Parts: sequence; structure tokens; C-alpha cells
Amino acid sequence: MLIATTGRGHKVKRPSKPAIGTMLANLQCNNPHLILERVDEEQPDGDWYVQVRQTVSQEKVLGALLGWAAAKPGWSDGFMWNNIGAWFEHPPAEKHG
Repeated sequence: MLIATTGRGHKVKRPSKPAIGTMLANLQCNNPHLILERVDEEQPDGDWYVQVRQTVSQEKVLGALLGWAAAKPGWSDGFMWNNIGAWFEHPPAEKHG
């Protein structure tokens, strides 16, 4: 299931293509990002998401978001991406003794 969440906390479950486009077009200073999340309870790797901040080319970003949502190959071409997976890793437990 897809969930789109704005920087203001507005969530839309199973957003349509026009809804994603509208949410992207509404990015501004007081609504600085859009998160498109794929939640799959059957997927052992966990959930996946793409976060977009204000951008110059909304048309290009919308194409990438819709491509990602549809799992189309090449959706990420033409962009620079930052892997933030390490932000969510738990540090190893300290050994005492």
C-alpha cells in the first residue's frame, strides 16, 4: 500500500496519480517535503519510501515518484540520491565485563 505524507502531516492512503501531483505542487516553506511510502506487511525487508524536498523540476520529480510507485525500471535515472538507511540502524550493544 502507498501512503503519501506532507510536511504538515497530511496523509493520503493509496494516493492517485493526480493526488501525488497536487501534493508535490504544494511544496513550499511551511510544507517543505513530501514522503511517498510503500508499506508492505508481507515484505521481510521492511517498508520503503522516497522523500522529496522543494525542487525546480516538479514534472521530472513527479515522473520519478510515479515510476517508483509503479515499480518501473529506471525511475531513479537522472537524479542524485542519498541512502539514509544507516540513520535507522541500531548501534551495537556495549559489552560489559
